[in-house]
Amino acid sequence: MRKVSYLIWPVITGVLAAVLILQFYPQLITPPVNRVEIREAAAVDPPMPAPGQGVVSYADAVDRAAPAVVNIYTRTLVRQPVNPLLNDPFFRNFFNRDQLPQRERIESSLGSGVILNEQGYVVTNNHVISGADSIVVALRDGREALAEVVGLDPETDLAVLKIDLDNLPSITLASDELRIGDVALAIGNPFGVGQTVTMGIISATGRNRLGLSTYEDFIQTDAAINPGNSGGALIDAHGNLIGINTAIFSKSGGSQGIGFAIPSTLARQVMQDLINHGRVIRGWLGVEIQELTPQLAESFDVGDRPGLIIAGIFRNGPAHQAGLQPGDVLLQIQGQPIVGSRPAMNRIAGFKPGDVIELGILRNGHEMSLNATVGERPRGRN
Repeated sequence: MRKVSYLIWPVITGVLAAVLILQFYPQLITPPVNRVEIREAAAVDPPMPAPGQGVVSYADAVDRAAPAVVNIYTRTLVRQPVNPLLNDPFFRNFFNRDQLPQRERIESSLGSGVILNEQGYVVTNNHVISGADSIVVALRDGREALAEVVGLDPETDLAVLKIDLDNLPSITLASDELRIGDVALAIGNPFGVGQTVTMGIISATGRNRLGLSTYEDFIQTDAAINPGNSGGALIDAHGNLIGINTAIFSKSGGSQGIGFAIPSTLARQVMQDLINHGRVIRGWLGVEIQELTPQLAESFDVGDRPGLIIAGIFRNGPAHQAGLQPGDVLLQIQGQPIVGSRPAMNRIAGFKPGDVIELGILRNGHEMSLNATVGERPRGRN
């Protein structure tokens, strides 16, 4: 008993010390969570102009958003053989590859970006900074900073950078649904002339099958977008961010009134995943799908219902474990009918790994439903 009594007070003292330490330093047992703060505009009805008096200026919207739009300058070191003949594989066989004479040159490019919060996170296009050796972000107020690459997502053509400056401006995300005909303003750095604002309207939403990226859900606008505008902001008439300018349709290289922007809601999701996880987490079923043409619909006895043919299944993937088979026709996801392969792929990608979803299928002329547990999508798979 005497030996035990000697141990009681040290044990009690240690327990009390541990409780106090964990109370004031909880991060010692719980890893810190990187919280990304992004402001979103309140959903309110815009003020209606008096009869006969339309909006005569968008200066207030530009003043609100433009400080958060930055210019991005990249530099890439390129090495190439001194003699063009050394590019030919036949001639290179006669030389030691490590001893080939090379010359170095610097390639510079420009683009735009948007500061989404005061922590210094900047969203831009992946193609603006991909492969760059150094990235400089220039603010409207004249300040510049070297940027660190936080993460890249080529499948949406988005990238996140981080700059370390004080008192950074930030933009507010729009909360209202976009409508065709809404005013849109594009802010960026076209051709390196400096920050520029152009105006147009929303020409269309949900554009896909453009071949620009894997996941496409573009806003189309006729606001003039030119080289250098990529990564810049597309804002509404109140200065809220509605999209990230990404591409133009042009035969001459200049603006022809058909530009495309990635919706701000998608940019926010990608940014949060890249910051918190280092990658974008997407849902995955592990299927290869084929569009249902009228001829195939007749042969599968689908009628006029839209659907997708399950052309292949990855072994031991979520679809395989759920019981899907090649030749099944996917008709519904969570009770909603299929409207196309791109929207269906985007919808599946929006689920979280571990979610259980109901799939409505047609097999041998009989409708049935299966439950599938969504997995995490590996890179480069559907």
